[in-house]
Amino acid sequence: MSAHKIIIAIDGFSSCGKSTLAKELATRLGYSYIDSGAMYRAITLYFLRNQVNFTDPIDALDALANIHLSFVFNENDLHSDIYLNDEDVEPYIRDMIVSEKVSEVAAIREVRSFAVAQQKRMGRKKGIVMDGRDIGTAVFPDAELKIFMTAEPEVRVMRRFKEMYAANPHITIDEVRHNLELRDYIDSNREESPLRQADDAILLDNSGLSRDEQLEIVLEWVKDRATNPQLTPNP
Repeated sequence: MSAHKIIIAIDGFSSCGKSTLAKELATRLGYSYIDSGAMYRAITLYFLRNQVNFTDPIDALDALANIHLSFVFNENDLHSDIYLNDEDVEPYIRDMIVSEKVSEVAAIREVRSFAVAQQKRMGRKKGIVMDGRDIGTAVFPDAELKIFMTAEPEVRVMRRFKEMYAANPHITIDEVRHNLELRDYIDSNREESPLRQADDAILLDNSGLSRDEQLEIVLEWVKDRATNPQLTPNP
């Protein structure tokens, strides 16, 4: 593969495996992985901890002025953990209380402006994989490769249930389903950068794909785009 480094933007619905694919791609390619969802979750965690009235734009702006986010490589599991004001908050940002509020917080104009500005800075040198809801439409509209991931609703519910059950054996499938449906609605209908497939993004429905299968498919797309940046890969 050419040494030409590109930006890979991965968007899609919750529990489609965006982060899993992005991490595996970054590892195989030697790229940096940026988890934009973790950034919004860390901001949400800060708001909850500090009882910020995030429905008030002034309160949200005041709180954001006290937030510093960074990613630090974790050698134990070979990926970068999100740090909130120098605290590793990776173990806390997946809690249900954060999951229930993150879409509301991420819909706030001031929050998105804050996060997107940081994400754009991270991508200046290219050679990154970033996943989220508006990476290909708002953060990196000129990304060389854009992927929009989806999967059947019940497939997504079971994936998220298995993920959350390990930490909370009292969680129910109905709770997980309700959470995903609510997040889908908020993400798709928010005023600021709603979730949508970019016109030039490739749709990847991984309902029936294994992790290895989807990785190999996307690596071919990356190869095409890295060697021919002006071409659109054939799905």
